[in-house]
Amino acid sequence: MEVVRTRRVIDDAGAEAAIDAAAEYANERGHRVVIAVVDPAGELVQLRRTAGAQVASSRVALDKARTAAIFVRPSRVLEDQVSQGRLGALALHGGSALTGGIPLVVDGEVVGAIGTSGETPDEDEAISLAGAAAPISTREQLVLTYEGAELAAQAVAALATERGVAPVAATVDADGQLVYLWRPDAAQVASVGVATDKARTAAIYRRPSKDFEDQAAHGRASALHLARAVPLQGGIPITVDGEVVGAVGVSGASSADEDQELAIAGADAAQAAARPAPGGNGAAFFGRDEVERRFEEGGLLLDAKRYKLDAGRRDGPGEAEYHERFVDVMHVVRGTATVVTGGEMREAREVAAGELRARALDGGQPHELAEGDVLAIPSGVPHQFVEVSDPFLYFVVKVEA
Repeated sequence: MEVVRTRRVIDDAGAEAAIDAAAEYANERGHRVVIAVVDPAGELVQLRRTAGAQVASSRVALDKARTAAIFVRPSRVLEDQVSQGRLGALALHGGSALTGGIPLVVDGEVVGAIGTSGETPDEDEAISLAGAAAPISTREQLVLTYEGAELAAQAVAALATERGVAPVAATVDADGQLVYLWRPDAAQVASVGVATDKARTAAIYRRPSKDFEDQAAHGRASALHLARAVPLQGGIPITVDGEVVGAVGVSGASSADEDQELAIAGADAAQAAARPAPGGNGAAFFGRDEVERRFEEGGLLLDAKRYKLDAGRRDGPGEAEYHERFVDVMHVVRGTATVVTGGEMREAREVAAGELRARALDGGQPHELAEGDVLAIPSGVPHQFVEVSDPFLYFVVKVEA
Protein backbone atom coordinates (compact mmCIF):
# COMPACT_ATOMS: atom_id res chain seq x y z
CA MET A 1 0.00 0.00 0.00
CA GLU A 2 1.30 3.44 -0.96
CA VAL A 3 0.33 5.88 1.80
CA VAL A 4 2.09 8.82 0.18
CA ARG A 5 3.28 9.73 -3.29
CA THR A 6 5.48 12.50 -4.63
CA ARG A 7 4.31 15.40 -6.78
CA ARG A 8 5.99 18.49 -8.15
CA VAL A 9 5.03 21.93 -6.88
CA ILE A 10 6.28 25.29 -8.09
CA ASP A 11 8.92 26.75 -5.77
CA ASP A 12 9.75 30.38 -5.01
CA ALA A 13 12.37 30.58 -7.75
CA GLY A 14 9.95 29.11 -10.27
CA ALA A 15 7.24 31.57 -9.30
CA GLU A 16 9.68 34.46 -9.63
CA ALA A 17 10.80 33.26 -13.06
CA ALA A 18 7.20 33.09 -14.30
CA ILE A 19 6.40 36.54 -12.95
CA ASP A 20 9.60 38.03 -14.37
CA ALA A 21 8.76 36.74 -17.84
CA ALA A 22 5.16 37.93 -17.60
CA ALA A 23 6.16 41.36 -16.26
CA GLU A 24 8.77 41.80 -19.00
CA TYR A 25 6.13 41.05 -21.64
CA ALA A 26 3.70 43.48 -20.00
CA ASN A 27 6.21 46.28 -19.57
CA GLU A 28 7.38 46.07 -23.18
CA ARG A 29 3.80 46.81 -24.23
CA GLY A 30 3.05 49.40 -21.59
CA HIS A 31 0.50 47.22 -19.82
CA ARG A 32 -0.34 48.03 -16.20
CA VAL A 33 -1.23 44.79 -14.50
CA VAL A 34 -1.07 42.61 -11.43
CA ILE A 35 0.42 39.13 -11.83
CA ALA A 36 -0.17 36.31 -9.34
CA VAL A 37 1.32 32.83 -9.11
CA VAL A 38 -0.32 30.11 -7.01
CA ASP A 39 0.44 26.51 -6.09
CA PRO A 40 -1.69 23.54 -7.27
CA ALA A 41 -4.19 24.17 -4.46
CA GLY A 42 -4.69 27.74 -5.61
CA GLU A 43 -2.82 29.29 -2.68
CA LEU A 44 -0.72 32.38 -3.35
CA VAL A 45 3.04 31.94 -3.83
CA GLN A 46 4.01 35.36 -5.26
CA LEU A 47 2.29 38.52 -6.50
CA ARG A 48 3.60 41.57 -8.34
CA ARG A 49 2.02 44.87 -9.35
CA THR A 50 3.54 46.75 -12.25
CA ALA A 51 3.63 50.55 -12.09
CA GLY A 52 0.22 52.13 -12.37
CA ALA A 53 -1.80 48.92 -12.00
CA GLN A 54 -5.32 49.34 -10.64
CA VAL A 55 -5.87 48.28 -7.04
CA ALA A 56 -8.76 45.91 -7.83
CA SER A 57 -6.54 43.77 -10.05
CA SER A 58 -4.67 42.31 -7.07
CA ARG A 59 -7.65 40.20 -6.10
CA VAL A 60 -8.81 39.51 -9.65
CA ALA A 61 -5.39 38.21 -10.73
CA LEU A 62 -5.33 35.84 -7.76
CA ASP A 63 -8.87 34.63 -8.56
CA LYS A 64 -7.86 33.87 -12.15
CA ALA A 65 -4.72 32.01 -11.09
CA ARG A 66 -6.60 29.99 -8.48
CA THR A 67 -9.24 29.02 -11.05
CA ALA A 68 -6.62 27.78 -13.50
CA ALA A 69 -4.89 25.77 -10.77
CA ILE A 70 -7.81 24.02 -9.12
CA PHE A 71 -9.76 23.38 -12.34
CA VAL A 72 -6.55 22.40 -14.19
CA ARG A 73 -7.42 24.47 -17.27
CA PRO A 74 -7.25 28.08 -18.47
CA SER A 75 -9.83 30.29 -16.76
CA ARG A 76 -10.97 31.31 -20.26
CA VAL A 77 -12.74 27.93 -20.47
CA LEU A 78 -15.16 29.00 -17.74
CA GLU A 79 -15.74 32.44 -19.27
CA ASP A 80 -16.45 30.84 -22.65
CA GLN A 81 -19.00 28.51 -21.05
CA VAL A 82 -20.80 31.45 -19.45
CA SER A 83 -20.70 33.47 -22.68
CA GLN A 84 -22.26 30.53 -24.50
CA GLY A 85 -25.17 30.40 -22.06
CA ARG A 86 -24.01 27.93 -19.40
CA LEU A 87 -24.68 30.27 -16.49
CA GLY A 88 -24.31 27.47 -13.98
CA ALA A 89 -20.54 27.78 -14.41
CA LEU A 90 -20.78 30.99 -12.37
CA ALA A 91 -21.69 28.87 -9.33
CA LEU A 92 -18.58 26.67 -9.45
CA HIS A 93 -16.98 26.80 -6.01
CA GLY A 94 -13.62 28.57 -6.13
CA GLY A 95 -13.98 29.42 -9.82
CA SER A 96 -13.75 32.83 -11.47
CA ALA A 97 -15.10 32.95 -15.04
CA LEU A 98 -12.61 35.56 -16.21
CA THR A 99 -9.96 35.10 -18.90
CA GLY A 100 -6.34 35.46 -17.80
CA GLY A 101 -5.51 32.40 -15.69
CA ILE A 102 -3.14 29.77 -17.12
CA PRO A 103 -1.95 26.48 -15.54
CA LEU A 104 1.80 26.09 -15.11
CA VAL A 105 2.78 22.66 -16.42
CA VAL A 106 6.08 20.80 -16.05
CA ASP A 107 6.43 17.40 -17.74
CA GLY A 108 2.68 17.06 -18.02
CA GLU A 109 1.97 17.86 -14.35
CA VAL A 110 0.25 21.04 -13.19
CA VAL A 111 2.61 22.55 -10.62
CA GLY A 112 0.73 25.83 -10.12
CA ALA A 113 -0.89 28.58 -12.15
CA ILE A 114 -0.44 32.22 -13.14
CA GLY A 115 -3.12 34.89 -13.38
CA THR A 116 -3.03 38.44 -14.76
CA SER A 117 -5.51 41.32 -14.42
CA GLY A 118 -5.54 44.96 -15.48
CA GLU A 119 -5.91 45.09 -19.25
CA THR A 120 -8.29 43.50 -21.76
CA PRO A 121 -9.06 39.77 -21.33
CA ASP A 122 -6.92 38.82 -24.35
CA GLU A 123 -4.03 40.99 -23.17
CA ASP A 124 -4.21 39.57 -19.65
CA GLU A 125 -4.12 36.05 -21.05
CA ALA A 126 -1.19 36.84 -23.35
CA ILE A 127 0.81 38.10 -20.35
CA SER A 128 0.03 34.94 -18.38
CA LEU A 129 1.00 32.78 -21.36
CA ALA A 130 4.36 34.57 -21.51
CA GLY A 131 4.89 33.74 -17.84
CA ALA A 132 3.87 30.11 -18.34
CA ALA A 133 6.40 29.75 -21.16
CA ALA A 134 9.32 30.56 -18.87
CA PRO A 135 11.55 27.76 -17.50
CA ILE A 136 9.95 26.92 -14.14
CA SER A 137 11.73 25.27 -11.25
CA THR A 138 9.85 23.03 -8.82
CA ARG A 139 10.27 21.16 -5.59
CA GLU A 140 9.08 17.68 -4.66
CA GLN A 141 6.26 17.38 -2.17
CA LEU A 142 4.91 14.33 -0.38
CA VAL A 143 1.17 13.90 -0.92
CA LEU A 144 -1.30 11.66 0.88
CA THR A 145 -2.79 9.04 -1.44
CA TYR A 146 -6.39 7.87 -1.47
CA GLU A 147 -5.23 4.57 0.05
CA GLY A 148 -3.45 6.45 2.82
CA ALA A 149 -6.48 8.59 3.53
CA GLU A 150 -8.70 5.51 3.64
CA LEU A 151 -6.31 3.72 5.97
CA ALA A 152 -6.36 6.61 8.45
CA ALA A 153 -10.15 6.88 8.49
CA GLN A 154 -10.63 3.12 8.73
CA ALA A 155 -8.25 2.97 11.70
CA VAL A 156 -10.58 5.44 13.40
CA ALA A 157 -13.54 3.31 12.32
CA ALA A 158 -12.05 0.13 13.80
CA LEU A 159 -11.27 1.70 17.17
CA ALA A 160 -14.59 3.55 17.32
CA THR A 161 -16.47 0.33 16.58
CA GLU A 162 -14.57 -1.45 19.35
CA ARG A 163 -15.59 1.29 21.76
CA GLY A 164 -19.20 1.30 20.65
CA VAL A 165 -19.24 4.90 19.38
CA ALA A 166 -20.24 6.22 15.96
CA PRO A 167 -18.37 9.40 15.02
CA VAL A 168 -17.51 10.67 11.56
CA ALA A 169 -13.88 10.52 10.43
CA ALA A 170 -12.59 12.76 7.66
CA THR A 171 -9.16 12.63 6.04
CA VAL A 172 -7.89 15.62 4.07
CA ASP A 173 -4.73 16.33 2.09
CA ALA A 174 -2.08 18.86 3.10
CA ASP A 175 -4.13 21.64 1.48
CA GLY A 176 -7.15 20.79 3.63
CA GLN A 177 -9.19 19.24 0.82
CA LEU A 178 -11.32 16.18 1.60
CA VAL A 179 -9.95 12.87 0.33
CA TYR A 180 -11.90 10.25 2.33
CA LEU A 181 -14.83 10.26 4.72
CA TRP A 182 -16.16 7.50 6.99
CA ARG A 183 -19.74 8.02 8.13
CA PRO A 184 -21.39 5.11 9.96
CA ASP A 185 -25.16 4.75 9.89
CA ALA A 186 -25.54 5.93 13.50
CA ALA A 187 -23.43 9.08 13.08
CA GLN A 188 -25.01 12.48 13.56
CA VAL A 189 -25.37 14.52 10.38
CA ALA A 190 -23.64 17.60 11.78
CA SER A 191 -20.43 15.63 12.35
CA VAL A 192 -19.74 15.37 8.63
CA GLY A 193 -18.95 19.06 8.37
CA VAL A 194 -17.34 19.34 11.79
CA ALA A 195 -14.96 16.41 11.24
CA THR A 196 -13.89 17.89 7.90
CA ASP A 197 -13.40 21.31 9.49
CA LYS A 198 -11.20 19.84 12.22
CA ALA A 199 -9.09 17.94 9.72
CA ARG A 200 -8.69 21.00 7.50
CA THR A 201 -7.59 23.10 10.47
CA ALA A 202 -4.93 20.55 11.47
CA ALA A 203 -3.65 20.26 7.89
CA ILE A 204 -3.37 23.89 6.86
CA TYR A 205 -2.05 25.13 10.22
CA ARG A 206 0.27 22.11 10.61
CA ARG A 207 -0.77 21.45 14.20
CA PRO A 208 -3.57 19.76 16.17
CA SER A 209 -6.83 21.73 16.10
CA LYS A 210 -6.81 21.41 19.90
CA ASP A 211 -4.12 24.11 20.00
CA PHE A 212 -6.68 26.69 18.90
CA GLU A 213 -9.37 25.44 21.27
CA ASP A 214 -6.87 25.77 24.12
CA GLN A 215 -5.96 29.30 23.03
CA ALA A 216 -9.61 30.36 22.90
CA ALA A 217 -10.39 28.71 26.24
CA HIS A 218 -7.48 30.46 27.95
CA GLY A 219 -8.34 33.99 26.95
CA ARG A 220 -7.20 34.36 23.34
CA ALA A 221 -10.64 34.87 21.83
CA SER A 222 -9.05 36.14 18.63
CA ALA A 223 -8.15 32.51 17.82
CA LEU A 224 -11.77 32.24 16.70
CA HIS A 225 -10.94 34.67 13.89
CA LEU A 226 -8.19 32.61 12.21
CA ALA A 227 -9.01 32.03 8.55
CA ARG A 228 -10.54 28.60 7.80
CA ALA A 229 -9.74 27.36 11.32
CA VAL A 230 -12.17 25.62 13.67
CA PRO A 231 -10.97 25.77 17.30
CA LEU A 232 -12.26 22.33 18.30
CA GLN A 233 -10.09 19.41 19.32
CA GLY A 234 -10.22 16.30 17.17
CA GLY A 235 -8.04 17.29 14.20
CA ILE A 236 -4.54 15.73 13.98
CA PRO A 237 -1.91 16.23 11.26
CA ILE A 238 -0.46 13.22 9.43
CA THR A 239 3.30 13.70 9.27
CA VAL A 240 5.73 11.71 7.14
CA ASP A 241 9.46 12.43 7.19
CA GLY A 242 8.79 15.67 9.04
CA GLU A 243 6.32 16.92 6.40
CA VAL A 244 2.57 17.30 6.94
CA VAL A 245 0.88 15.31 4.16
CA GLY A 246 -2.70 15.52 5.44
CA ALA A 247 -4.80 15.31 8.57
CA VAL A 248 -7.56 13.33 10.27
CA GLY A 249 -10.60 14.92 11.87
CA VAL A 250 -13.12 13.14 14.12
CA SER A 251 -16.46 14.41 15.40
CA GLY A 252 -19.35 12.80 17.21
CA ALA A 253 -17.73 10.33 19.63
CA SER A 254 -18.74 10.25 23.29
CA SER A 255 -16.72 13.37 24.11
CA ALA A 256 -14.31 15.91 22.68
CA ASP A 257 -11.46 14.01 24.35
CA GLU A 258 -12.49 10.81 22.61
CA ASP A 259 -12.65 12.65 19.27
CA GLN A 260 -9.03 13.60 19.91
CA GLU A 261 -7.99 10.07 20.89
CA LEU A 262 -9.58 8.57 17.79
CA ALA A 263 -8.02 11.16 15.48
CA ILE A 264 -4.59 10.44 16.98
CA ALA A 265 -5.14 6.73 16.33
CA GLY A 266 -6.00 7.44 12.70
CA ALA A 267 -2.98 9.64 12.14
CA ASP A 268 -0.73 7.12 13.90
CA ALA A 269 -1.93 4.32 11.62
CA ALA A 270 -1.17 6.29 8.46
CA GLN A 271 2.22 7.41 9.74
CA ALA A 272 3.21 3.90 10.79
CA ALA A 273 2.21 2.48 7.39
CA ALA A 274 4.13 5.22 5.58
CA ARG A 275 7.43 4.37 7.21
CA PRO A 276 9.77 2.32 5.02
CA ALA A 277 10.12 -1.28 6.05
CA PRO A 278 13.12 -1.97 8.26
CA GLY A 279 16.33 -2.95 6.49
CA GLY A 280 17.32 -6.49 5.74
CA ASN A 281 18.40 -7.04 9.35
CA GLY A 282 15.03 -5.82 10.73
CA ALA A 283 16.39 -2.69 12.41
CA ALA A 284 14.32 0.52 12.55
CA PHE A 285 15.86 3.88 13.48
CA PHE A 286 14.02 6.99 14.73
CA GLY A 287 15.89 10.26 15.04
CA ARG A 288 15.60 12.56 18.04
CA ASP A 289 13.47 15.11 16.18
CA GLU A 290 10.95 12.49 15.11
CA VAL A 291 10.75 11.05 18.63
CA GLU A 292 10.20 14.50 20.15
CA ARG A 293 7.45 15.26 17.63
CA ARG A 294 5.70 11.99 18.49
CA PHE A 295 5.88 12.73 22.22
CA GLU A 296 4.13 16.08 21.65
CA GLU A 297 0.83 14.22 21.19
CA GLY A 298 1.72 10.63 21.98
CA GLY A 299 1.38 7.79 19.50
CA LEU A 300 2.95 4.87 17.69
CA LEU A 301 6.52 5.01 16.48
CA LEU A 302 6.47 1.51 15.02
CA ASP A 303 3.73 -1.01 14.30
CA ALA A 304 5.43 -4.30 13.40
CA LYS A 305 3.94 -7.75 12.99
CA ARG A 306 4.51 -9.04 16.55
CA TYR A 307 5.39 -5.88 18.49
CA LYS A 308 4.67 -2.16 18.70
CA LEU A 309 6.69 0.78 19.94
CA ASP A 310 4.64 3.61 21.39
CA ALA A 311 5.79 7.09 22.44
CA GLY A 312 3.26 7.36 25.24
CA ARG A 313 2.04 10.64 26.68
CA ARG A 314 -0.36 11.02 29.61
CA ASP A 315 -1.64 14.05 31.49
CA GLY A 316 -3.96 12.30 33.94
CA PRO A 317 -5.11 8.93 35.31
CA GLY A 318 -6.66 6.37 32.98
CA GLU A 319 -8.93 3.37 33.00
CA ALA A 320 -7.81 -0.05 34.18
CA GLU A 321 -6.55 -2.14 31.26
CA TYR A 322 -6.15 -5.84 30.57
CA HIS A 323 -4.29 -7.31 27.58
CA GLU A 324 -4.73 -11.02 27.02
CA ARG A 325 -2.05 -11.33 24.32
CA PHE A 326 0.39 -8.47 24.89
CA VAL A 327 3.22 -7.79 27.32
CA ASP A 328 3.76 -4.09 28.15
CA VAL A 329 7.30 -2.89 28.84
CA MET A 330 7.41 0.76 29.95
CA HIS A 331 10.43 3.04 30.22
CA VAL A 332 9.84 6.46 31.78
CA VAL A 333 11.32 9.42 29.90
CA ARG A 334 9.86 12.32 31.88
CA GLY A 335 7.51 12.86 34.81
CA THR A 336 6.14 10.64 37.54
CA ALA A 337 3.23 8.24 37.86
CA THR A 338 1.69 5.63 40.11
CA VAL A 339 0.72 2.42 38.33
CA VAL A 340 -1.24 -0.33 40.08
CA THR A 341 -0.80 -3.88 38.78
CA GLY A 342 -2.93 -6.90 39.62
CA GLY A 343 -6.13 -6.85 41.63
CA GLU A 344 -9.68 -7.28 40.38
CA MET A 345 -11.21 -5.16 37.61
CA ARG A 346 -14.35 -3.36 38.71
CA GLU A 347 -17.21 -3.60 36.18
CA ALA A 348 -14.94 -4.81 33.39
CA ARG A 349 -16.09 -4.53 29.80
CA GLU A 350 -14.64 -5.99 26.61
CA VAL A 351 -13.55 -3.39 24.04
CA ALA A 352 -11.94 -5.85 21.61
CA ALA A 353 -10.95 -9.52 21.48
CA GLY A 354 -8.74 -10.14 24.51
CA GLU A 355 -8.90 -6.47 25.58
CA LEU A 356 -10.76 -5.37 28.74
CA ARG A 357 -11.27 -1.97 30.34
CA ALA A 358 -12.68 -1.05 33.73
CA ARG A 359 -13.37 2.03 35.83
CA ALA A 360 -10.99 0.94 38.61
CA LEU A 361 -9.09 -1.90 40.25
CA ASP A 362 -9.81 -3.41 43.64
CA GLY A 363 -6.54 -4.29 45.35
CA GLY A 364 -3.31 -4.73 43.44
CA GLN A 365 0.27 -3.52 43.93
CA PRO A 366 1.24 0.15 43.43
CA HIS A 367 4.47 1.10 41.65
CA GLU A 368 5.93 4.61 41.88
CA LEU A 369 7.51 5.47 38.52
CA ALA A 370 10.01 8.26 37.81
CA GLU A 371 12.42 9.18 35.04
CA GLY A 372 14.60 6.23 34.01
CA ASP A 373 12.42 3.56 35.66
CA VAL A 374 11.24 0.46 33.80
CA LEU A 375 8.06 -1.53 34.46
CA ALA A 376 7.27 -4.81 32.67
CA ILE A 377 3.67 -6.03 32.89
CA PRO A 378 2.97 -9.60 31.70
CA SER A 379 -0.02 -10.40 29.54
CA GLY A 380 -3.13 -11.16 31.55
CA VAL A 381 -2.24 -8.78 34.39
CA PRO A 382 -4.64 -5.83 34.83
CA HIS A 383 -3.05 -2.44 35.43
CA GLN A 384 -4.04 1.19 35.86
CA PHE A 385 -2.41 4.62 35.98
CA VAL A 386 -3.92 6.16 39.13
CA GLU A 387 -1.70 9.22 39.55
CA VAL A 388 0.10 10.98 36.69
CA SER A 389 2.12 14.17 36.30
CA ASP A 390 1.37 16.51 33.39
CA PRO A 391 3.00 15.50 31.17
CA PHE A 392 4.14 11.94 31.76
CA LEU A 393 6.22 10.66 28.82
CA TYR A 394 7.22 7.05 28.46
CA PHE A 395 8.13 4.47 25.86
CA VAL A 396 5.93 1.39 25.70
CA VAL A 397 6.98 -1.74 23.87
CA LYS A 398 4.00 -4.05 23.32
CA VAL A 399 5.13 -7.57 22.53
CA GLU A 400 2.75 -10.31 21.50
CA ALA A 401 2.96 -13.08 24.08
